[in-house]
Amino acid sequence: MMLTKKFPKVTLAHTPTPLEPLPNLSKALGDINIYVKRDDCTGLAMGGNKARQLEFYIGDALAKGADTLLTTGAVQSNHVRMTVAAARKLGLDVEVQLEKRVPDREAIYYESGNPLLLKLMGATIHYYPEGEDEEGADRALEERAEALRAVGKKPHVIPLSGNHTPFGALGYVDCAEELLEQFAEQNLDIAAIVVPSGSAGTHAGLLAGLKARGSKIAVHGVCVRRDQYAQAQRVYKKACVVAEMIGYPSCVLLDDARLDDRSLAPGYGQLNAVTREAIRMCAEHEGVLLDPTYTGKAMAGLIQMVRDGVFAAGDNIVFLHTGGAPALFAYPELVEKLANH
Repeated sequence: MMLTKKFPKVTLAHTPTPLEPLPNLSKALGDINIYVKRDDCTGLAMGGNKARQLEFYIGDALAKGADTLLTTGAVQSNHVRMTVAAARKLGLDVEVQLEKRVPDREAIYYESGNPLLLKLMGATIHYYPEGEDEEGADRALEERAEALRAVGKKPHVIPLSGNHTPFGALGYVDCAEELLEQFAEQNLDIAAIVVPSGSAGTHAGLLAGLKARGSKIAVHGVCVRRDQYAQAQRVYKKACVVAEMIGYPSCVLLDDARLDDRSLAPGYGQLNAVTREAIRMCAEHEGVLLDPTYTGKAMAGLIQMVRDGVFAAGDNIVFLHTGGAPALFAYPELVEKLANH
């Protein structure tokens, strides 16, 4: 991986992750060829895209002498789970902050899935009351970091908002290069890649990495938290920063930030009919498990794009599976709905 070689990095992810065809799902959807990039198989604490990102976040933290990691995320955050796992693997102290982003959930939502795994790993957990206040959540982390410094610790904050250097996105610059190698090895002409788009680190890093290597493959982000207009600005801004970091300024254009928000409503982490259908189809046709917050909505977006003719007949489309299966256990109503479909 040459584009990111100058940045400090630790090893957390099992890479390269597989690139596999989904023939049964492809047949069910018609004249299209869908492949899945299995970043749910990165290996760290049940896997997911954050393993690649944390390699650079923690590389930066250790280069600065940190002994404690702090980060924030939603109650069912995959990033928070994997940050705790990475800290345990590397012998670092870790404190995490959980935000309430999803309304009207039963008690099981707060006790199973990712929260259960946090407790199993012995995480120190704090809570932040607002779910849509990224800057406030980051400020709360910084306040906790100051308290830790006062007692001699060397904390490092992995922030949430888009106003910080996106070291984690470098993990998906690496993934972009990995994918291009796999496409060449398998002799695949890929028309597009579809990815969940939330914090935008994965989307922006992938886009910048592909553009830096001269690839014309379209990257379609499916919105999981914001509408497509707001998310396009976030992705573009972050991708431009990443492109500058890796020495390819101006390789990303605003038009490259393609977003689709049709599977977002009623909001982050909330189920809808198209997401239920996507989760069911992948489970029943391929034995591939998707979560309601990220990958389920991203696959729902892909399915809608196929049905709306966004892709041409016979196109090869890659779905980036970013993990998140632990969150399935927080949505028992999903199984009840699927059992009666």
